[in-house]
Amino acid sequence: MNLKEYFEFSKKELNGLIILCVLLVLIFLAPDVYLQLRSVDQEVQDTAFDAEVAEFLASAVDDKEYGTKIFSHNKWTLERRKKNVKYFLFNPNNLPELKWLDLGLSARQVKVIKNFEAKGGRFYRKEDLKKIYSLAAEDYARLEPYILIPESKNSKPHYKKFERVYLKKEDAIININTADSAQLETLRGIGPAFASRIIKYRNRLGGFWKKEQLLEVYGLDSLRYKGLESKILVEPETILKINVNSATFNELKRFPYLSYKQINAIVQYRKQHGNYISANDLKKVLLLDDEVIGKIAPYITF
Repeated sequence: MNLKEYFEFSKKELNGLIILCVLLVLIFLAPDVYLQLRSVDQEVQDTAFDAEVAEFLASAVDDKEYGTKIFSHNKWTLERRKKNVKYFLFNPNNLPELKWLDLGLSARQVKVIKNFEAKGGRFYRKEDLKKIYSLAAEDYARLEPYILIPESKNSKPHYKKFERVYLKKEDAIININTADSAQLETLRGIGPAFASRIIKYRNRLGGFWKKEQLLEVYGLDSLRYKGLESKILVEPETILKINVNSATFNELKRFPYLSYKQINAIVQYRKQHGNYISANDLKKVLLLDDEVIGKIAPYITF
């Protein structure tokens, strides 16, 4: 047997063998090359990350004095005030918004002050500014030396009824049948979410005819209700009533106290037996009990 026959290659076979060897070398070196490239990329990323962290910490230190942390839409955000606070003598009445910002107040604080003025509110003494519920004690302390309110013969240290809506929460007395969202939020324990729920439920009812109906608002428990019971009032005469003898199915559907079957029974009984004369006639509708009739009675007319 001639061994030479096994080790002789044609030109085509030799080229294929060379390519195979190159591929094997590349496969062998690939892991080391990959690890090397990954190490460089990771180092770049780490450097960029460290730079971002350093920038954040630096900004946190800068904003420590004037920053206010606020929880909004399930995320913590930082409301940054002006770093270069400008102090000057000022009359808080009708002071332009930009001037308030120059004094270091936040946009939210300025908005509350402007809402107070829009309702006819006025500052008669320096101390009146302390009663704006959004103004922190430390803000008043640093601004107090610069407050200058000219004396006037007509200036009297008293407040109109509508001004108390914007005073500190413990001073607020709210009519829950006419209050808007901002006014409801002045009540202790009532934030934007609860204020929105109260208004939606009030609109569905047509108004509250007694304070205790607030307990029917989703999430408002008895403990929270006790905390605000003495700070609210209702005017039953302002509730929106509906004529049960002409109301359609959709109109009656607004009442949270009635089920679809009960509403249908009211309409069908009226069609078969004629108009209702009083709330007692509703007792003839088999699906209505005294409790349900008692709840809807303040909201219906005949």
